Amino acid sequence: MRYLMFVPLLVLTVVAGARGAEVSFLNSSGSLAAELPFSEAVRVGDTLYLAGQLGALPGEMAVVEGGIVPETRQTLDNIRSTLKSHGLAMSDVVKCTVMLADISEWGAFNEVYAEFFSKPFPARSAFGANGLALNARVEVECIAAFSD
Repeated sequence: MRYLMFVPLLVLTVVAGARGAEVSFLNSSGSLAAELPFSEAVRVGDTLYLAGQLGALPGEMAVVEGGIVPETRQTLDNIRSTLKSHGLAMSDVVKCTVMLADISEWGAFNEVYAEFFSKPFPARSAFGANGLALNARVEVECIAAFSD
């Protein structure tokens, strides 16, 4: 019961801390095609929120061919490029959300994912989704933290 009382206090503390933080909308890595109606990343204080990335070649509106493995590799390459353009690395990622067109491809996704991240791994959620953009097999969004 004590923990349940702590959660609202923690949420209020996080929200209050973010209220005065500077917000920057960023588009600089070139990984997204031009003219999409969202920002590549948004920085709030020392936190960078990345838009979901697909396995599309930079600037193109089609995913790479070959299925889940090449799409996952391209998706994570796109994330790495976005992070790098904002002064961060894969090791700065603290949370990923993974959307798979077919949750049965989770194992194949994990094999490629492990090539890009090492211990300690970021927190992660994964779920099956119907109808990802560009008929993609995978979409990944991440949150990264700037350190002092």
